[in-house]
Amino acid sequence: MGDEDNSHKRSRKKMGMSRKPDKQSNYFDANVNKNGSGRGSQRQSDSETRRSVVRKQVDPETTKYFSEIANLIESNGVDMEERSVVCGNALEEARGKEFELATDYYLSHTMQTLLEGCDVNSLCSFLQSCAKDFPSIAMDRSGSHVAETAIKSLSQHLQDNDVYSVIEDTLNAICKVIVKNPGDLMCDCYGSHVLRSLLSLFKGVPLDSSEFNRRKSSSVLAERLNFKAFRADTDISPQAVQGFPGLLDFLVSGMSKCIQNNIKTMQVDQYSSLVLQSALKLLAGDEEKLLQIIPILIGCTREEILEGDSIKTTKARNILYLMKETAFSHLMEVALEVAPEVLYNEMFTKVFRNSLFELSSHHCGNFVIQALISHAGSLDQMEVIWEELGSKFKDLLKMGKSGVIASLIAASQRLHIYEHKCCEALAMAVHSSNESSTCIVPRILFLDSYFYCEDKSNWNWPSGAKMHVMGSLILQGVFRFQNEFIQPFITSITSLNADNILEAAKDSGGARVIEAFLSSDASAKLKRRIIMKLRGHFGELSLQSSGSFTVEKCFTVGNISLREAIVSELLTVQSELWNTKQGPHLMRKLDVDGFAARPDQWRSRQESKQSTFNEFYSTFGSSETKPSKNSSFLSDDSKKTSQPNKIKQMREEIAHLQTSPAPFLSTTGFKRKPNKPENSSKKFARNSADDDVPKVKNKSKNIVTDT
Repeated sequence: MGDEDNSHKRSRKKMGMSRKPDKQSNYFDANVNKNGSGRGSQRQSDSETRRSVVRKQVDPETTKYFSEIANLIESNGVDMEERSVVCGNALEEARGKEFELATDYYLSHTMQTLLEGCDVNSLCSFLQSCAKDFPSIAMDRSGSHVAETAIKSLSQHLQDNDVYSVIEDTLNAICKVIVKNPGDLMCDCYGSHVLRSLLSLFKGVPLDSSEFNRRKSSSVLAERLNFKAFRADTDISPQAVQGFPGLLDFLVSGMSKCIQNNIKTMQVDQYSSLVLQSALKLLAGDEEKLLQIIPILIGCTREEILEGDSIKTTKARNILYLMKETAFSHLMEVALEVAPEVLYNEMFTKVFRNSLFELSSHHCGNFVIQALISHAGSLDQMEVIWEELGSKFKDLLKMGKSGVIASLIAASQRLHIYEHKCCEALAMAVHSSNESSTCIVPRILFLDSYFYCEDKSNWNWPSGAKMHVMGSLILQGVFRFQNEFIQPFITSITSLNADNILEAAKDSGGARVIEAFLSSDASAKLKRRIIMKLRGHFGELSLQSSGSFTVEKCFTVGNISLREAIVSELLTVQSELWNTKQGPHLMRKLDVDGFAARPDQWRSRQESKQSTFNEFYSTFGSSETKPSKNSSFLSDDSKKTSQPNKIKQMREEIAHLQTSPAPFLSTTGFKRKPNKPENSSKKFARNSADDDVPKVKNKSKNIVTDT
């Protein structure tokens, strides 16, 4: 689901979306699909036929006029103040010829320039004049770019509240034409993209937003694996412009009716799937609308869902079959993400129950199961999931369906159920009872290499190979469990030799695993054992974008002597480090310049800062959060601090540290806004298990807290 936009772009390229004219076609008709859109007509029933659109050839005089206008604008022969007038006059000349001009390969570029440079009245006049032909323009290879340019220009003009009504009237005229037969646009490789832009505009979402149409798989994984909070339960649209809620309802209702009449086509068409995914994301949080459209997608109605007698056995089998189709599986992922609780529970019980392993084994269905598990909200549902998948860890890893296991581990942690059993099942899946637990972490880091190896008993660390992305994510999730649940994993990672630790730190996935371990509930002694194996390589790691985060985490976790060693190594690559993207941040965070100038004062500041921190916790921390000897690993064991008698004294000391010439978190040389922590900077921030999700308090264990 996260790669939907990439697949869309590939499809556009394969079908000629690059706007390159067909060599076998003549100059004017090269970009017009011979069958309308090439896909929509194939998807309709025999009783429905599309209106055949024949584009007239643009007359030579009109071609010459718009070519001269294009040359005038490109040569900067028009002042910025006059540009709007020139563009408006040119668009007036296009009246009655909008379709021919917008779908012409060469002149369509000129039309885009005019639509970008004209005022809102000329823009709306152009769109109202060609409203009846808008679907045909949107389904054309070149016309689709003109349509999207017009939509984007409308979005920019919405910043002026005075023009809202005229834009609404224009969009209303276009919308009325579209809802007569939205299936054409939905099933067209070009039209579907224009329709998604219209939906975003109606919702008030900026067209360049990545939240919906261009959502990355990494963002989806971060939510499913608890690295970032789910956002589907609220209105997640970044409201930068005014929306048109009435038009959104009108268009979605028209799409819903079309789906009902063409359900078999819409369920498996890749382009309509993209449109429906965008619509569902935009409707997230609106239970009334979601209870109307999602049941239609699975062949039910809202009333049947609310009555609890919706999904019959035959329908359930059909839905299970469809989830093995690429387009429908993507659609079901989003549907499960945004579905109201009553609908999710109904689908879980009537469709997925007793079929979890079957779908998990399928190359498309397993992604639906990942979404299902990630949004499980009750212990009863987790019990069903564990009953069907708890004994299948090894089988799923063999089949390459490690994402299902990662989602199950994350859900177990989120709902606090089967945590120990998940860790046990994962360990047993990669090693037998007669083997040492030291092999667990290496085998998970290289899942494919291990399970594809015929002689698994003689499998060794494949030096130089890239570590398994999902395997590293699984380990990051594991190290967020309580200490008593993950002892075999702690033993395994601390048993790795120095070369393996260094190779892991140089790999982006392996580095995150090391950081997750350093943020876990493991003892400070074991964490320092890992850090010691990286000594002599901190300078090398700091020059890498991913390794710099590991260096920073090692510094945070290490005691004073280890911190000195890390900063000393960074001094040797200081000049190179300043020239990297992450270097200045790391140099300031570790106060490398302060250490180079006055090592004694630098050490004193480190000790004083940690002393104040520990005193604060001893005073205000609950019995659950007071640091013990093991958790106070940020200062040397020989350093003892006493609790102040008055809170005022502590505040004065903290204030003194913050105003010292070169504090630990030095901000010398740059400004920052108050009340915003340094690690909130998007330029250097990276999602990880310890950054995005707070640790669960455990009364039987001391909380390890980073400064």
